[in-house]
Amino acid sequence: MAGTAARRFVELSTGEPPGPGRVFIRQAVVLGGSVAGLMAARVLSEHADEVLIVERDGDSADGEPRPGVPQGGHVHALLPAGAVQLERWYPGFTAEAVAGGALIPPSDGSLTRRFMSGAARPQAREPLFLLSTRPFLEEQVRRRTLAIKNVRQVTGRVDGLVFDGDRVSGVSYQPEGTGEPVTVEAELVVDAMGRSSRLGDWLEGAGWERPPMRRMPIKLNYATALFRYDESITDFYSVTSQAGADVTPDGAARIGGVLRVEGDRWIMLVSGYGDDRPGRDRQDFVTRCRRDFPPVFGDIAERADMIGEVLTYHQADSRRRDFHKLRRFPAGLIATGDAVASFNPVYGQGLTSAALHASCLSAYLRAEPSLREPAKAYFDRVRIIVDAAWQISTFADLELPHVDGPYPPGYRLIRWLTGRLFTASLTDARTDERLSRVITMLAHPNSLARPATVARALWITWTRRPEPAA
Repeated sequence: MAGTAARRFVELSTGEPPGPGRVFIRQAVVLGGSVAGLMAARVLSEHADEVLIVERDGDSADGEPRPGVPQGGHVHALLPAGAVQLERWYPGFTAEAVAGGALIPPSDGSLTRRFMSGAARPQAREPLFLLSTRPFLEEQVRRRTLAIKNVRQVTGRVDGLVFDGDRVSGVSYQPEGTGEPVTVEAELVVDAMGRSSRLGDWLEGAGWERPPMRRMPIKLNYATALFRYDESITDFYSVTSQAGADVTPDGAARIGGVLRVEGDRWIMLVSGYGDDRPGRDRQDFVTRCRRDFPPVFGDIAERADMIGEVLTYHQADSRRRDFHKLRRFPAGLIATGDAVASFNPVYGQGLTSAALHASCLSAYLRAEPSLREPAKAYFDRVRIIVDAAWQISTFADLELPHVDGPYPPGYRLIRWLTGRLFTASLTDARTDERLSRVITMLAHPNSLARPATVARALWITWTRRPEPAA
Protein backbone atom coordinates (compact mmCIF):
# COMPACT_ATOMS: atom_id res chain seq x y z
CA MET A 1 0.00 0.00 0.00
CA ALA A 2 1.39 3.39 -1.08
CA GLY A 3 0.91 5.03 2.30
CA THR A 4 2.74 2.38 4.28
CA ALA A 5 6.26 3.60 3.47
CA ALA A 6 5.21 7.18 4.18
CA ARG A 7 3.78 6.25 7.59
CA ARG A 8 6.85 4.23 8.57
CA PHE A 9 9.04 7.11 7.42
CA VAL A 10 7.18 9.40 9.81
CA GLU A 11 7.83 6.97 12.66
CA LEU A 12 11.54 6.69 11.85
CA SER A 13 12.04 10.44 11.41
CA THR A 14 10.41 11.39 14.70
CA GLY A 15 12.08 14.00 16.85
CA GLU A 16 10.68 12.59 20.07
CA PRO A 17 13.36 11.80 22.69
CA PRO A 18 14.15 8.08 22.59
CA GLY A 19 13.98 7.41 26.33
CA PRO A 20 16.27 4.93 28.13
CA GLY A 21 17.11 1.67 26.35
CA ARG A 22 17.80 -1.77 27.78
CA VAL A 23 21.42 -2.96 27.75
CA PHE A 24 21.69 -6.44 26.21
CA ILE A 25 24.96 -6.20 24.22
CA ARG A 26 28.31 -6.74 25.88
CA GLN A 27 30.44 -5.03 23.22
CA ALA A 28 29.66 -3.39 19.88
CA VAL A 29 32.28 -2.22 17.38
CA VAL A 30 31.72 0.57 14.85
CA LEU A 31 34.00 0.66 11.81
CA GLY A 32 34.50 4.32 10.93
CA GLY A 33 34.21 7.56 12.87
CA SER A 34 32.21 9.57 10.35
CA VAL A 35 28.90 11.18 11.28
CA ALA A 36 27.22 7.87 10.38
CA GLY A 37 29.56 5.90 12.65
CA LEU A 38 29.40 8.40 15.50
CA MET A 39 25.60 8.47 15.49
CA ALA A 40 25.48 4.68 15.37
CA ALA A 41 27.76 4.66 18.42
CA ARG A 42 25.45 7.11 20.18
CA VAL A 43 22.49 4.80 19.63
CA LEU A 44 24.48 1.73 20.66
CA SER A 45 25.55 3.41 23.90
CA GLU A 46 21.94 2.89 25.09
CA HIS A 47 22.16 -0.87 24.58
CA ALA A 48 25.81 -1.96 25.00
CA ASP A 49 28.17 -2.15 27.94
CA GLU A 50 30.94 -0.87 25.69
CA VAL A 51 31.05 0.70 22.22
CA LEU A 52 34.36 0.84 20.37
CA ILE A 53 34.86 3.03 17.29
CA VAL A 54 37.77 2.13 15.01
CA GLU A 55 38.71 5.12 12.85
CA ARG A 56 41.71 5.22 10.52
CA ASP A 57 42.18 9.02 10.68
CA GLY A 58 43.80 10.43 13.78
CA ASP A 59 43.03 13.88 15.12
CA SER A 60 43.21 16.45 12.33
CA ALA A 61 44.04 20.12 12.61
CA ASP A 62 41.22 22.19 14.02
CA GLY A 63 38.61 22.84 11.38
CA GLU A 64 40.35 20.78 8.69
CA PRO A 65 38.69 17.86 6.83
CA ARG A 66 39.81 14.34 7.70
CA PRO A 67 42.09 12.71 5.08
CA GLY A 68 39.56 9.89 4.71
CA VAL A 69 36.86 12.32 3.56
CA PRO A 70 38.05 13.61 0.16
CA GLN A 71 34.96 15.81 -0.19
CA GLY A 72 35.17 17.08 3.40
CA GLY A 73 36.23 20.59 2.40
CA HIS A 74 33.25 21.08 0.11
CA VAL A 75 29.76 22.36 0.82
CA HIS A 76 27.73 20.02 3.03
CA ALA A 77 24.11 20.73 3.84
CA LEU A 78 22.45 19.36 6.95
CA LEU A 79 18.83 19.13 5.85
CA PRO A 80 16.11 19.94 8.40
CA ALA A 81 15.40 16.23 9.01
CA GLY A 82 19.04 15.76 9.97
CA ALA A 83 18.91 18.70 12.37
CA VAL A 84 15.87 17.12 14.02
CA GLN A 85 17.76 13.86 14.56
CA LEU A 86 20.86 15.56 15.95
CA GLU A 87 18.73 17.42 18.46
CA ARG A 88 16.92 14.18 19.31
CA TRP A 89 20.10 12.23 20.10
CA TYR A 90 22.14 15.12 21.50
CA PRO A 91 19.74 17.40 23.40
CA GLY A 92 20.87 21.02 23.13
CA PHE A 93 22.99 20.26 20.04
CA THR A 94 21.62 23.14 18.00
CA ALA A 95 22.21 25.74 20.71
CA GLU A 96 25.74 24.46 21.31
CA ALA A 97 26.54 24.47 17.60
CA VAL A 98 25.26 28.04 17.24
CA ALA A 99 27.28 29.09 20.28
CA GLY A 100 30.31 27.59 18.53
CA GLY A 101 29.69 29.54 15.33
CA ALA A 102 27.09 27.66 13.27
CA LEU A 103 24.28 29.75 11.83
CA ILE A 104 20.50 29.44 11.46
CA PRO A 105 18.82 31.56 8.76
CA PRO A 106 15.73 33.58 9.79
CA SER A 107 12.70 31.31 9.60
CA ASP A 108 10.71 33.80 7.53
CA GLY A 109 12.92 33.11 4.52
CA SER A 110 13.94 36.76 4.17
CA LEU A 111 17.67 35.96 3.98
CA THR A 112 17.37 32.80 1.91
CA ARG A 113 17.04 32.58 -1.86
CA ARG A 114 16.23 29.60 -4.07
CA PHE A 115 16.62 30.03 -7.83
CA MET A 116 15.12 27.54 -10.27
CA SER A 117 15.91 27.95 -13.97
CA GLY A 118 17.15 31.47 -13.27
CA ALA A 119 13.99 32.68 -11.49
CA ALA A 120 13.74 33.25 -7.75
CA ARG A 121 11.26 31.01 -6.01
CA PRO A 122 8.58 32.70 -3.90
CA GLN A 123 9.73 33.38 -0.33
CA ALA A 124 8.41 30.93 2.21
CA ARG A 125 8.95 30.06 5.84
CA GLU A 126 12.00 27.87 6.21
CA PRO A 127 12.34 24.81 8.47
CA LEU A 128 15.38 24.59 10.73
CA PHE A 129 18.58 24.73 8.67
CA LEU A 130 21.86 24.54 10.58
CA LEU A 131 24.64 26.03 8.47
CA SER A 132 28.28 25.05 9.01
CA THR A 133 31.20 23.34 7.32
CA ARG A 134 31.43 19.55 7.40
CA PRO A 135 34.51 19.47 9.71
CA PHE A 136 32.77 21.77 12.22
CA LEU A 137 29.60 19.68 12.32
CA GLU A 138 31.46 16.39 12.54
CA GLU A 139 33.59 17.67 15.41
CA GLN A 140 30.47 18.68 17.35
CA VAL A 141 29.02 15.19 16.89
CA ARG A 142 32.34 13.54 17.79
CA ARG A 143 32.76 15.59 20.95
CA ARG A 144 29.27 14.78 22.18
CA THR A 145 29.58 11.09 21.29
CA LEU A 146 32.98 10.50 22.87
CA ALA A 147 31.81 12.23 26.04
CA ILE A 148 29.54 9.23 26.67
CA LYS A 149 31.24 7.09 29.29
CA ASN A 150 30.84 3.72 27.52
CA VAL A 151 32.02 4.94 24.09
CA ARG A 152 35.68 5.10 23.11
CA GLN A 153 37.59 5.52 19.86
CA VAL A 154 40.90 4.06 18.68
CA THR A 155 42.94 4.96 15.62
CA GLY A 156 43.62 2.10 13.25
CA ARG A 157 42.95 0.48 9.89
CA VAL A 158 40.31 -2.26 9.85
CA ASP A 159 41.64 -5.37 8.11
CA GLY A 160 38.59 -7.62 8.19
CA LEU A 161 35.83 -9.38 10.06
CA VAL A 162 36.04 -12.40 12.32
CA PHE A 163 33.41 -15.06 11.56
CA ASP A 164 32.13 -17.74 13.91
CA GLY A 165 29.81 -20.07 12.01
CA ASP A 166 26.89 -18.05 10.67
CA ARG A 167 27.66 -14.84 12.54
CA VAL A 168 30.28 -12.12 12.83
CA SER A 169 32.01 -12.33 16.20
CA GLY A 170 34.59 -9.56 15.94
CA VAL A 171 36.95 -7.47 13.84
CA SER A 172 40.66 -7.32 13.15
CA TYR A 173 42.41 -3.96 12.90
CA GLN A 174 45.93 -2.55 12.69
CA PRO A 175 46.47 0.10 15.39
CA GLU A 176 48.24 3.27 14.37
CA GLY A 177 51.98 3.14 14.90
CA THR A 178 52.25 -0.58 15.75
CA GLY A 179 53.14 -3.67 13.79
CA GLU A 180 50.82 -6.10 15.50
CA PRO A 181 47.17 -6.50 14.43
CA VAL A 182 44.51 -6.57 17.13
CA THR A 183 41.38 -8.73 17.20
CA VAL A 184 38.39 -7.43 19.11
CA GLU A 185 35.35 -9.51 19.98
CA ALA A 186 31.92 -8.02 19.33
CA GLU A 187 28.31 -9.10 19.49
CA LEU A 188 27.37 -6.45 16.92
CA VAL A 189 29.59 -4.88 14.25
CA VAL A 190 28.53 -1.74 12.35
CA ASP A 191 30.08 -0.95 8.97
CA ALA A 192 30.29 2.85 8.68
CA MET A 193 33.28 2.86 6.33
CA GLY A 194 31.53 4.94 3.72
CA ARG A 195 31.14 4.76 -0.02
CA SER A 196 34.33 2.72 -0.51
CA SER A 197 33.49 0.14 2.16
CA ARG A 198 35.22 -3.23 1.72
CA LEU A 199 32.42 -5.15 3.42
CA GLY A 200 31.33 -6.81 0.16
CA ASP A 201 34.86 -8.17 -0.38
CA TRP A 202 35.04 -9.52 3.16
CA LEU A 203 31.67 -11.21 2.90
CA GLU A 204 32.45 -12.78 -0.46
CA GLY A 205 35.86 -13.91 0.76
CA ALA A 206 34.20 -15.73 3.68
CA GLY A 207 31.67 -17.49 1.45
CA TRP A 208 28.74 -15.11 1.88
CA GLU A 209 26.85 -13.14 -0.75
CA ARG A 210 28.06 -9.72 -1.77
CA PRO A 211 25.20 -7.20 -1.43
CA PRO A 212 23.93 -6.28 -4.91
CA MET A 213 24.79 -2.75 -5.95
CA ARG A 214 22.73 -0.34 -8.05
CA ARG A 215 24.42 2.62 -9.73
CA MET A 216 23.13 5.80 -11.32
CA PRO A 217 25.90 7.32 -13.48
CA ILE A 218 25.96 11.10 -12.95
CA LYS A 219 29.51 12.21 -13.88
CA LEU A 220 29.34 15.10 -11.43
CA ASN A 221 32.14 17.64 -11.14
CA TYR A 222 32.23 20.51 -8.70
CA ALA A 223 34.47 23.13 -7.17
CA THR A 224 34.29 24.86 -3.79
CA ALA A 225 35.87 28.03 -2.44
CA LEU A 226 35.78 29.82 0.90
CA PHE A 227 35.38 33.61 1.17
CA ARG A 228 35.43 36.08 4.04
CA TYR A 229 31.93 37.26 4.86
CA ASP A 230 31.26 40.87 3.92
CA GLU A 231 27.79 42.21 4.66
CA SER A 232 28.33 45.09 2.21
CA ILE A 233 28.15 42.50 -0.60
CA THR A 234 25.09 40.62 0.64
CA ASP A 235 23.60 39.52 3.94
CA PHE A 236 22.06 36.30 2.61
CA TYR A 237 22.57 33.18 4.70
CA SER A 238 21.83 30.71 1.92
CA VAL A 239 21.47 30.92 -1.85
CA THR A 240 20.90 27.90 -4.08
CA SER A 241 20.54 27.80 -7.85
CA GLN A 242 19.47 24.95 -10.09
CA ALA A 243 19.18 25.28 -13.86
CA GLY A 244 18.38 22.46 -16.25
CA ALA A 245 19.96 21.96 -19.64
CA ASP A 246 16.78 23.29 -21.27
CA VAL A 247 17.33 26.84 -19.97
CA THR A 248 21.11 27.40 -20.04
CA PRO A 249 22.66 28.99 -23.16
CA ASP A 250 25.09 26.12 -23.69
CA GLY A 251 22.64 23.35 -22.79
CA ALA A 252 24.55 22.31 -19.64
CA ALA A 253 22.73 21.61 -16.36
CA ARG A 254 24.25 23.35 -13.34
CA ILE A 255 23.70 23.55 -9.59
CA GLY A 256 25.38 25.98 -7.22
CA GLY A 257 25.11 27.04 -3.61
CA VAL A 258 26.39 29.64 -1.16
CA LEU A 259 26.16 29.23 2.61
CA ARG A 260 27.23 31.44 5.48
CA VAL A 261 29.23 29.29 7.87
CA GLU A 262 31.20 29.57 11.09
CA GLY A 263 34.19 31.90 11.24
CA ASP A 264 32.48 34.76 9.34
CA ARG A 265 32.88 32.95 6.02
CA TRP A 266 30.93 31.99 2.95
CA ILE A 267 31.42 28.58 1.36
CA MET A 268 30.44 28.46 -2.31
CA LEU A 269 30.01 25.53 -4.68
CA VAL A 270 29.63 25.50 -8.46
CA SER A 271 29.07 22.30 -10.38
CA GLY A 272 28.94 20.80 -13.84
CA TYR A 273 28.37 17.40 -15.40
CA GLY A 274 30.21 15.27 -17.95
CA ASP A 275 32.80 17.33 -19.77
CA ASP A 276 31.79 20.51 -17.93
CA ARG A 277 34.48 20.42 -15.24
CA PRO A 278 35.11 23.39 -12.92
CA GLY A 279 38.85 23.57 -12.24
CA ARG A 280 41.17 24.81 -9.52
CA ASP A 281 41.99 28.06 -11.30
CA ARG A 282 40.64 31.04 -9.34
CA GLN A 283 39.74 33.05 -12.41
CA ASP A 284 37.82 30.11 -13.87
CA PHE A 285 35.86 29.87 -10.62
CA VAL A 286 35.04 33.59 -10.67
CA THR A 287 34.06 33.46 -14.33
CA ARG A 288 31.70 30.55 -13.75
CA CYS A 289 30.08 32.29 -10.80
CA ARG A 290 29.37 35.41 -12.86
CA ARG A 291 28.43 33.64 -16.11
CA ASP A 292 26.41 30.63 -14.96
CA PHE A 293 24.65 31.65 -11.74
CA PRO A 294 22.51 34.45 -10.26
CA PRO A 295 24.32 37.79 -9.65
CA VAL A 296 24.98 37.16 -5.94
CA PHE A 297 27.41 34.34 -6.87
CA GLY A 298 29.46 36.65 -9.05
CA ASP A 299 29.31 39.49 -6.51
CA ILE A 300 30.83 37.31 -3.79
CA ALA A 301 33.40 35.67 -6.07
CA GLU A 302 34.61 39.01 -7.48
CA ARG A 303 34.46 41.25 -4.41
CA ALA A 304 35.02 39.04 -1.35
CA ASP A 305 38.43 37.81 -0.18
CA MET A 306 38.98 34.18 -1.16
CA ILE A 307 40.44 32.06 1.64
CA GLY A 308 42.83 29.34 0.51
CA GLU A 309 42.59 27.47 -2.77
CA VAL A 310 39.72 26.27 -4.92
CA LEU A 311 38.96 22.60 -4.22
CA THR A 312 37.57 20.20 -6.82
CA TYR A 313 35.80 16.86 -6.60
CA HIS A 314 34.42 14.29 -9.06
CA GLN A 315 31.80 11.63 -8.40
CA ALA A 316 31.03 9.18 -11.16
CA ASP A 317 27.80 7.77 -9.80
CA SER A 318 25.22 7.47 -7.06
CA ARG A 319 25.14 3.97 -5.62
CA ARG A 320 23.21 1.82 -3.19
CA ARG A 321 23.89 -1.60 -1.74
CA ASP A 322 20.63 -3.51 -1.42
CA PHE A 323 21.23 -5.54 1.72
CA HIS A 324 17.49 -6.27 1.96
CA LYS A 325 17.75 -8.43 -1.17
CA LEU A 326 20.31 -10.85 0.26
CA ARG A 327 19.13 -14.43 0.80
CA ARG A 328 21.93 -15.13 3.30
CA PHE A 329 23.60 -12.68 5.61
CA PRO A 330 25.62 -13.24 8.79
CA ALA A 331 24.17 -12.31 12.15
CA GLY A 332 25.85 -9.65 14.27
CA LEU A 333 26.49 -7.30 11.34
CA ILE A 334 24.83 -4.17 9.94
CA ALA A 335 25.85 -1.24 7.70
CA THR A 336 24.98 2.44 7.85
CA GLY A 337 25.47 5.74 6.04
CA ASP A 338 27.28 5.80 2.71
CA ALA A 339 28.23 2.16 3.21
CA VAL A 340 24.58 1.48 2.35
CA ALA A 341 23.86 4.29 -0.12
CA SER A 342 25.49 7.48 -1.38
CA PHE A 343 23.68 9.97 -3.56
CA ASN A 344 24.43 12.91 -5.82
CA PRO A 345 26.01 15.17 -3.16
CA VAL A 346 24.59 18.41 -4.56
CA TYR A 347 21.19 17.47 -3.07
CA GLY A 348 22.63 17.33 0.46
CA GLN A 349 21.15 13.98 1.51
CA GLY A 350 24.25 12.25 2.88
CA LEU A 351 24.50 13.60 6.43
CA THR A 352 20.74 13.53 6.91
CA SER A 353 20.42 9.94 5.66
CA ALA A 354 23.15 8.90 8.10
CA ALA A 355 21.20 10.49 10.95
CA LEU A 356 18.01 8.71 9.91
CA HIS A 357 19.88 5.39 9.70
CA ALA A 358 20.71 5.89 13.37
CA SER A 359 16.98 6.17 14.04
CA CYS A 360 16.50 2.87 12.18
CA LEU A 361 19.15 1.27 14.38
CA SER A 362 17.42 2.54 17.50
CA ALA A 363 14.04 1.16 16.42
CA TYR A 364 15.68 -2.19 15.65
CA LEU A 365 17.51 -2.44 18.99
CA ARG A 366 14.54 -1.29 21.05
CA ALA A 367 12.68 -4.34 19.77
CA GLU A 368 15.44 -6.36 21.52
CA PRO A 369 16.21 -8.65 18.56
CA SER A 370 18.22 -11.84 18.77
CA LEU A 371 21.75 -10.97 17.71
CA ARG A 372 22.15 -14.58 16.59
CA GLU A 373 19.80 -13.86 13.70
CA PRO A 374 20.54 -11.65 10.66
CA ALA A 375 19.44 -8.04 11.14
CA LYS A 376 16.73 -8.19 8.47
CA ALA A 377 14.39 -5.94 10.47
CA TYR A 378 17.09 -3.25 10.57
CA PHE A 379 17.75 -3.37 6.82
CA ASP A 380 14.01 -3.28 6.10
CA ARG A 381 13.83 0.01 8.00
CA VAL A 382 16.92 1.42 6.31
CA ARG A 383 15.42 0.57 2.94
CA ILE A 384 12.58 3.03 3.63
CA ILE A 385 15.07 5.86 4.17
CA VAL A 386 17.22 4.86 1.19
CA ASP A 387 14.22 4.50 -1.13
CA ALA A 388 13.06 8.01 -0.22
CA ALA A 389 16.44 9.67 -0.79
CA TRP A 390 17.13 7.58 -3.90
CA GLN A 391 13.82 8.57 -5.48
CA ILE A 392 14.39 12.26 -4.85
CA SER A 393 17.95 12.32 -6.18
CA THR A 394 17.73 9.89 -9.08
CA PHE A 395 14.53 11.38 -10.49
CA ALA A 396 16.33 14.73 -10.57
CA ASP A 397 19.41 13.11 -12.13
CA LEU A 398 17.32 11.46 -14.85
CA GLU A 399 16.47 14.97 -16.07
CA LEU A 400 20.15 15.50 -16.93
CA PRO A 401 20.84 15.19 -20.68
CA HIS A 402 23.76 12.77 -20.27
CA VAL A 403 21.93 10.37 -17.91
CA ASP A 404 19.98 7.68 -19.76
CA GLY A 405 18.80 5.41 -16.97
CA PRO A 406 18.21 3.05 -15.40
CA TYR A 407 14.57 4.21 -15.27
CA PRO A 408 12.46 2.94 -12.35
CA PRO A 409 8.97 1.48 -12.79
CA GLY A 410 6.34 4.18 -13.21
CA TYR A 411 8.94 6.80 -14.12
CA ARG A 412 6.85 8.64 -16.73
CA LEU A 413 3.80 8.92 -14.48
CA ILE A 414 5.82 10.05 -11.47
CA ARG A 415 7.73 12.55 -13.60
CA TRP A 416 4.46 13.99 -14.94
CA LEU A 417 2.97 14.25 -11.45
CA THR A 418 6.12 15.82 -10.01
CA GLY A 419 6.06 18.37 -12.80
CA ARG A 420 2.49 19.37 -11.87
CA LEU A 421 3.46 19.65 -8.20
CA PHE A 422 6.49 21.77 -9.03
CA THR A 423 4.45 24.12 -11.24
CA ALA A 424 1.78 24.46 -8.55
CA SER A 425 4.43 25.17 -5.91
CA LEU A 426 5.48 28.33 -7.79
CA THR A 427 2.20 30.04 -6.88
CA ASP A 428 0.75 28.01 -4.00
CA ALA A 429 2.37 28.17 -0.57
CA ARG A 430 0.75 24.96 0.67
CA THR A 431 2.01 22.89 -2.25
CA ASP A 432 5.44 24.52 -1.95
CA GLU A 433 5.60 23.55 1.72
CA ARG A 434 4.63 19.94 1.02
CA LEU A 435 7.18 19.65 -1.76
CA SER A 436 9.86 21.28 0.41
CA ARG A 437 9.20 18.81 3.23
CA VAL A 438 9.96 15.95 0.88
CA ILE A 439 13.08 17.58 -0.58
CA THR A 440 14.41 18.27 2.93
CA MET A 441 13.59 14.67 4.00
CA LEU A 442 10.99 15.68 6.57
CA ALA A 443 8.44 13.61 4.64
CA HIS A 444 8.47 10.59 2.32
CA PRO A 445 7.95 11.19 -1.44
CA ASN A 446 4.84 8.97 -1.32
CA SER A 447 3.16 11.64 0.79
CA LEU A 448 2.88 13.75 -2.37
CA ALA A 449 0.62 11.10 -3.92
CA ARG A 450 -2.21 11.77 -1.46
CA PRO A 451 -5.40 12.48 -3.42
CA ALA A 452 -5.94 15.91 -1.83
CA THR A 453 -2.37 16.99 -2.65
CA VAL A 454 -2.60 15.77 -6.24
CA ALA A 455 -6.03 17.32 -6.78
CA ARG A 456 -4.87 20.67 -5.43
CA ALA A 457 -1.79 20.69 -7.67
CA LEU A 458 -3.82 19.79 -10.77
CA TRP A 459 -6.43 22.46 -10.03
CA ILE A 460 -3.76 25.12 -9.55
CA THR A 461 -1.86 24.24 -12.73
CA TRP A 462 -5.09 24.38 -14.74
CA THR A 463 -6.35 27.65 -13.28
CA ARG A 464 -3.27 29.75 -12.60
CA ARG A 465 -0.40 30.97 -14.73
CA PRO A 466 2.80 31.00 -12.66
CA GLU A 467 4.69 34.28 -12.58
CA PRO A 468 8.32 33.99 -11.46
CA ALA A 469 9.12 36.05 -8.39
CA ALA A 470 11.33 39.07 -8.83
